[in-house]
Amino acid sequence: MPRTCTVCAHPERGAIDKALASGEPAIVVAGRYLTLHQRAVQRHKDEHLPLRLVKAAEQEDVRQALDVVQQLRAINAASLQVLKDAREAGQGGLALAAVDRIQRQIELQAKLLGDLDERPQINVLVSPEWHQVRGLLLTTLQPYPDARAAVAGALVTLDSRNGHAD
Repeated sequence: MPRTCTVCAHPERGAIDKALASGEPAIVVAGRYLTLHQRAVQRHKDEHLPLRLVKAAEQEDVRQALDVVQQLRAINAASLQVLKDAREAGQGGLALAAVDRIQRQIELQAKLLGDLDERPQINVLVSPEWHQVRGLLLTTLQPYPDARAAVAGALVTLDSRNGHAD
């Protein structure tokens, strides 16, 4: 006879389901209810959590994202109107402030939509260390002219692909 799910039988099942559907980790939910074990909560989430609760949580996430987009659009429209009014009134300082606000709004929107990647990028091909390694590699290959020529050709191709020439 199969065991009864301890979460399904729990008096706070509704709150547990809601927490799990909203993305709370099973270990956090189990910690809140001392009578539940984390594995039981995870098993309940995997096997018994009503699909409609998960879909409802996903729809709420979409609604919140759409709300943020609507707010951004409203702020953008207001900033553009301020810019227009300031330009028409000859208020240069206010126009510049509006341009700055619009620029920051565009940047925020690009970040939220994933269009702006601010992660640092390092080009090792311009570093002194790379030039040192490249020189050492070619010097080491001097007794092997065929290998040296092949490596040198590959390095030139690599440099040219990345827009660097020596």
